[in-house]
Amino acid sequence: MKNSKGGIYRRFVKRPMDFLLSLIAIVVLSPILIVVAILVRTKLGSPILFKQQRPGLNEKIFMMYKFRTMTDERDNNGELLPDHIRLTKFGRFLRSTSLDELPELFNILKGDMSIIGPRPLLVQYLPLYNNHQKRRHEVRPGLSGLAQISGRNAISWEEKFNLDVEYVDNIGFKEDWKIILLTIKKVFVREGINSETSATMEPFKGTNNERRMDL
Repeated sequence: MKNSKGGIYRRFVKRPMDFLLSLIAIVVLSPILIVVAILVRTKLGSPILFKQQRPGLNEKIFMMYKFRTMTDERDNNGELLPDHIRLTKFGRFLRSTSLDELPELFNILKGDMSIIGPRPLLVQYLPLYNNHQKRRHEVRPGLSGLAQISGRNAISWEEKFNLDVEYVDNIGFKEDWKIILLTIKKVFVREGINSETSATMEPFKGTNNERRMDL
């Protein structure tokens, strides 16, 4: 059963709070945004921003912005090299400090995203979700979320999706601010950036047949 207080917060408070906080953050962090943009241009070249379509609220597709962290190195056939090769030391630093995520503040300002919510994943994952996992799209995707403060890339996809749905069911002002404060702490200690077997996170390939059943 959905929390009535959470429904009021979601409908009347969360979006104005997101707009205000993202606007303040953009103004306060503008010197950092400029410096990082210059460094990305110098070390990785153009384009400075990584742009990619992601599914948002109700699976509506939007263009998400991040600072670029990889080179465009390709093999003899013109295919991009694996992530762990293209991800430079500078790129790893941007990811470990979450500085690469700062342009998403503009997505929040526009209303594509929220400060807190399930992370926006790849469009090609949409057909792979079961009905339980699809519920992560009942709210706007977030800059950070319950899964990010609970392990980020160090936990399994199934654990992430369960945490996403748990957030959807328990959304509220107190819960959001708890996640915001814990996110700040996680950024400073740089926890859970990578999975155990990949430079970032293994692609989601769907759950097994039992787990794919409607819950």
